[in-house]
Amino acid sequence: MARSLLAFFLALAGGAAWGASCCGGGGGGSLVLPKDGRALFDVAAAAEAYHGFWSQDGRWVPDPPDSRLRQYRLSPGIAQRLADRWQGYAVLPYVWNRNRYSGRTADSQGPGDATLGVWYETFDEATCVYKVRRWRDLKPSIYLGGALTVPTGISPYDDVGDNFAITGRGFYRLDATLDVEKTVYPWSVAVRFTYGRHLERPVNRQYGIYVEPYRLRLGDRRSLSASLGYTWFLPNLAQLSLTGAYTDLHEGQARVDGDLDPTTGLRRRGTTLSLTYSPVKRDWVLRGSWAHALRRDGWGANFPTTDTITLGVSHVLFL
Repeated sequence: MARSLLAFFLALAGGAAWGASCCGGGGGGSLVLPKDGRALFDVAAAAEAYHGFWSQDGRWVPDPPDSRLRQYRLSPGIAQRLADRWQGYAVLPYVWNRNRYSGRTADSQGPGDATLGVWYETFDEATCVYKVRRWRDLKPSIYLGGALTVPTGISPYDDVGDNFAITGRGFYRLDATLDVEKTVYPWSVAVRFTYGRHLERPVNRQYGIYVEPYRLRLGDRRSLSASLGYTWFLPNLAQLSLTGAYTDLHEGQARVDGDLDPTTGLRRRGTTLSLTYSPVKRDWVLRGSWAHALRRDGWGANFPTTDTITLGVSHVLFL
């Protein structure tokens, strides 16, 4: 169970539906400006409930009776246009842990791991269309992204006593992302692939206890997400969009002084359902989402099964 609690922090950057390029917004630790946006201010509040975990061999294991594991996150972020095709963003979450497990109660809070990223837009104008009249109307929006996770949170390698106090993983990570989106109203589809590599770090303390120094690098991670959305145009020309997404996240085994650790590595498959509203000016985006991990064998490994409710709001400043 201790490993599954620690592994949760991977979910901060994967497994959520994201905002379409026409509206901007975002999710899962990244923000995306609409094509004609100059800047974006965003805040998201998430409540996550734990319901057991997948063991290393993929079996789902329930938590002990009378357990209640919760985490709450507030994630402010900002995105800024840097050039015609370039934009950057930053997100810094704050985390509250509220846990009761096997008769023990523990509460803690602190900053989470920060994310700094950039997007490059391969297109000159928004590709959302209302009707396909020619082949070029099928051209998608393609984003190429890069991100750096900064270990600003409290990790097991700081002065903490157990997993219930951690708010971050303690590692720098570099991510490269390919994001392909297409909207032909009222339908929209998107596919996102991310490859991440953790940087090696020295370790001489675990959960407050000093140990013989060694070097540790978490495994490379791959995430593939696909989403399908439908948009309703309301009488006042506001938009209401419903999106379903499926995400498959995999992280390889960690290396200790260069050797693979067979007890590490993880897998998570999950679904997300999100609802997004934007008024006729498109300068505000309101969203809510439910991310769900199926409590069944074979849908994950070394990872907790959770349900996460997220509410967010974005404000866009246009060019």
